[in-house]
Amino acid sequence: MKPLRIGLLGIGTVGGGTFDVLTRNAEEISRRAGRPITITHVADKNTALANQVVAGRATVTDDAFGVVRNPDIDVVVELIGGYGVAKQLILEAINNGKHVVTANKALLALHGNEIFAAARAKGVIVAFEAAVAGGIPIIKALREGLVANRIEWIAGIINGTTNFILSEMRSKGLAFADVLKEAQAKGYAEADPTFDIEGVDAGHKISILAALAFGIPLSFDKAHVEGITKIEAIDIRYAEEMGYRIKLLGIARRRGDGSDAGFELRVHPTLIPAKRLIANVEGVMNAVLVKGDAVGATLYYGAGAGAQPTASAVIADLVDVARLIDADVNHRVPYLAFQPDRIGSEPVLPIDEVETSYYLRLRVDDKPGVLADITRVLADNHISIDAMLQKEPAEGEAQTDIILLTHETIEKNVKRAIAAIEAQPSTRGKIVLLRLENLA
Repeated sequence: MKPLRIGLLGIGTVGGGTFDVLTRNAEEISRRAGRPITITHVADKNTALANQVVAGRATVTDDAFGVVRNPDIDVVVELIGGYGVAKQLILEAINNGKHVVTANKALLALHGNEIFAAARAKGVIVAFEAAVAGGIPIIKALREGLVANRIEWIAGIINGTTNFILSEMRSKGLAFADVLKEAQAKGYAEADPTFDIEGVDAGHKISILAALAFGIPLSFDKAHVEGITKIEAIDIRYAEEMGYRIKLLGIARRRGDGSDAGFELRVHPTLIPAKRLIANVEGVMNAVLVKGDAVGATLYYGAGAGAQPTASAVIADLVDVARLIDADVNHRVPYLAFQPDRIGSEPVLPIDEVETSYYLRLRVDDKPGVLADITRVLADNHISIDAMLQKEPAEGEAQTDIILLTHETIEKNVKRAIAAIEAQPSTRGKIVLLRLENLA
């Protein structure tokens, strides 16, 4: 059978890893795919670097559009990243009848609905396993492995940079700014780490997972996204004392049925019971927990980034394309797991309508009646306390910290209660709010 001919766009970290793994394991991959898979053309602005990596085994050019229009190319692998030229290249590839493999989670989260519609019209495959969690096959698990299930929720550590920072803050008792510098020095964080530390990267990924799990359109614009820049070492320590760890989670959850159906889609720092497996995922590793009604909870763990782990996912997609390229379009797995005419229209709920538990840290005057006033406000707002930690004031101080964990309640109730408590003369400064998930 003739080789599957690949045009590779971008030969940076992931592109170089893909070329290396595909070359190194060519025979094994061919045995699985049923035909050779060969990168024949590589496009990169840095042609000197590309030629160094390719070493004469493929044609190198700086003209990416020339590659996507080349009639001899069967599949375009887009590893450039970003929203601009990458989108143009993918749409041009589709328009020219090319199948597409991409690791571009940002592009899919923002423009995936348009891209999949264009691909459907042309009858071509768009595969994107590498877009979420690097080498972890979570896309395939949701699209194929768990199809018998009604997915109830997903909770994922899907950004290695933030997981490294929070792990180091916990183990070393350091401040956020200090650990961020360490992460940048080690190459785990970019010079401009905004997308990671503000939760945007995780927001892109959980939007993709939610679409696959629930059969809804990609909805990043409706996601609630918070990062970790305001996390303080003292809250990590208090959480630990109460049996919890703080992780940046991407969470997608089904709420209600019928006319009341909706979905939560959110990214934020989250307290998790320390006994949960996902709470013990440390460093730059990723993990995704999926709860299905039939299978129960399943955990997917591994390297979420890096040249070779991500290349593993890219090449898995290429093998799928090789197997399916001659199949009837209607017999392929749908892009977002559900048939296009069965994509739902249920709303993504605003954060004020989210129902979960909460961690509240209050700085208050150490005097009689203060706690009673606080609990009265919570009760008036239908909030019950699950656990409490009250610290002794430091010597010579007349203020102390009170830490409260609530039972599940609606977020708007908590915000209303916080506003009332902050208005009390015995409350000092702003109350710290973190969300808590038991993940059971």
